[in-house]
This record gives sequence, C-alpha cells and structure tokens, in this order.
Amino acid sequence: MAFTVDIARLDALTPGELHDLFRLRIDVFVVEQNCPYPEIDGKDPEALHLRLLDEGRLAAYARIFAADATAGQVRIGRVVVAPDYRGQRLGERVMREAIAACGKLAPGAVIAISAQAHLQRFYGGLGFSVTSAEYLEDGIPHVDMIRPAARIAS
Repeated sequence: MAFTVDIARLDALTPGELHDLFRLRIDVFVVEQNCPYPEIDGKDPEALHLRLLDEGRLAAYARIFAADATAGQVRIGRVVVAPDYRGQRLGERVMREAIAACGKLAPGAVIAISAQAHLQRFYGGLGFSVTSAEYLEDGIPHVDMIRPAARIAS
C-alpha cells in the first residue's frame, strides 16, 4: 500500500481531519486500553501532527513537539496505528517518518519519548534507549527513552 505522509499544525487541519485524529486517539488510548484520562490535553495547538493516510483515511499518527529544540531536544508522542491497519508495520513507518521530521525541525537534537514499558524493544529497534525507571502514567507502566541525534533512520 502507498501511504501519504502529512504533517500539519492543528489549525491547518479541517474539522473532519480533526474528528478523525481525535477519534482514533480516544478509541485506542482511552477505550481500547481502558484508560480514562484527558486525551485532549491542551497541547495539540503547539504540536505538529504527522498522519499516514491511505487515500485520505487515517491509518497511523504521531504528535511531534519541537518546542524544546533550543534546549537540544524534540519529543514524539501519541503514536498510534488504526486497528484496521495493524500488522502492516505502520508503527515502525510512522516512527521513522516522525524521526525524519524531527531531524528536519531540529537538526542535532535528541528525540525524547515516553514509551509504554512493553514497547521498549520496539523503540529500541529504532535507536531509542531507556533513561528512566519504570513509572505509571495514567495507570499504564511507562519508561522515558531518548534517541541520540547522531543515529540516522534508514
């Protein structure tokens, strides 16, 4: 399948695109993972929203923050693959696209993530290393991870 990569600020997305983005995040992070928390957290206006689209249909998503680029760090979060698209390695694809976008936004910056603990191996395969002890975030075990700027995604 050929996917289109789209990166936009929140105010550049249409109401329908916003609906799809929020619906996917809520369906997976709140409903599927049975984790009631404020998914719409007020941080979306300052983020870039990376979408993998299949003929306009949202297949995968990640949120990118370059706000700390002056401090040498950018952040990727809310990485999600739509249930209908799982098993196609889109988690890896959306992360590689997000890593590339971070490299363009803030060359030389470290990339930080807060990863669900069971995904350490997945993120490790993309060059991330654990930098914290396991902790609970919204009742789900997480770890902080970083990816040095020197590693280039292939």
